[in-house]
Amino acid sequence: MRAFVTGAAGFIGSNMVDRLLAAGHSVAGFDNMSTGQQRFLQSAAKHPQFIFHKADLLDREALTQAVKGADLVVHLAANADVRFGTEHPHKDLDQNTIATWNVLQAMREQGCKRIVFSSTGSVYGEPDIFPTPETCPFPIQTSLYGASKLAAEGLIQAYCEGFGMQGYIFRFVSILGERYTHGHVFDFYQQLAEHPEHLHVLGNGHQKKSYLYVQDCIDAILTAIDKADGKVNIFNLGTDEYCEVNDSIGWICEHLGLHPKLTYAGGERGWIGDSPFILLNCSRIRSLGWRPRLTIKEAVLATIKFVSADAGVKAERMRLEY
Repeated sequence: MRAFVTGAAGFIGSNMVDRLLAAGHSVAGFDNMSTGQQRFLQSAAKHPQFIFHKADLLDREALTQAVKGADLVVHLAANADVRFGTEHPHKDLDQNTIATWNVLQAMREQGCKRIVFSSTGSVYGEPDIFPTPETCPFPIQTSLYGASKLAAEGLIQAYCEGFGMQGYIFRFVSILGERYTHGHVFDFYQQLAEHPEHLHVLGNGHQKKSYLYVQDCIDAILTAIDKADGKVNIFNLGTDEYCEVNDSIGWICEHLGLHPKLTYAGGERGWIGDSPFILLNCSRIRSLGWRPRLTIKEAVLATIKFVSADAGVKAERMRLEY
């Protein structure tokens, strides 16, 4: 199989590239390097079946040429900055919705029929049903990020219907693990590295969150594209558990041997679009034989071990300090 991976130098994308190469597939990576990191592709760069395109998904000509020859597009590139979405609303439209349309058009022009898309559990907004199934009616959207992803889902579904494509849409919880570069574990580590005696928490600490280990996420995607054969295949990806933000703080501080004073701000939501409760029903992907290997606690600990040991993270902290 010849796979084309957008966001190839990012957290999930680079892990996906490595897994596809290890499985014997050829891979073309595509990334504008705005948040991706070249060091995440060090292993892939040495592989004879890997090529890399440094370009932007908004550059339709470069994108169309790069997709040529692909059997499968794994579209992972996105603006994932939920917290600051209201400060630059155009980013979600450009980098999530329009970029996805560009990918679909490039596929259409090059005759590629299969697409994997990283959507988000945020498309459910603040639902009334927990665990939330894929068939849950959509409430009012609460984040620009979620709205832009939902719009992209609609485009994919329409292209599958109109142009004979096959889509695999995955609604993720937050993903954790090696090469993680942003999110609450990273933020907490950065704070504690700068002032270990104090940790400021957005929200009241009782937000209920679900997380998934990155390799479990990739296992689920590979399982679905191997076993699901519908025109449009939609799967929630997460574990069957959740934790409070305070729980993850306790695990992180215990691992680091710290006992900071905690302060809180923001009430039950840390920011606009922050859902106070996320728990997805993942029975559909489980019916294909997939099971997560790590619990949420194990995923949090794997992530803090990576972040605290990663030279790139330490270098970035020193740059910010000086």
